Amino acid sequence: QVQLVESGGGSVQAGGSLRLSCAASGYTGARNWYCFGWVRQAPGKERETVAVMPGVGYPMYDDSVEGRFAISQDNDRNALWLEMNLLKLDDTAMYYCAARYVPYSGYCGLKIAFTDWGRGTQVTVSS
Repeated sequence: QVQLVESGGGSVQAGGSLRLSCAASGYTGARNWYCFGWVRQAPGKERETVAVMPGVGYPMYDDSVEGRFAISQDNDRNALWLEMNLLKLDDTAMYYCAARYVPYSGYCGLKIAFTDWGRGTQVTVSS
């Protein structure tokens, strides 16, 4: 288990940029065996994972954000970021930092069922 706290949301015009941050603490397992991700949910829509960061390997992105968003993390896995560029109206949503302990480098992909969640930070893109 890990505690997650997001920050950095806000309002921006279409085409602009935002950077979300997530502070991670209280690890109960080996840090490299956590799968981290950013999940968003817009009003009336299902929750969708937009980016994941495994402990070993490369990040993965949903097609809707590929080439515009970038997920990154510090070496100690105390902080996770989501750099969002060329924002679109459809990017408006509540964004959640999420994690799941997956020992022995288990599955860490866009379909993962995260178990640990932050409270979310709102991103609003206007025209």
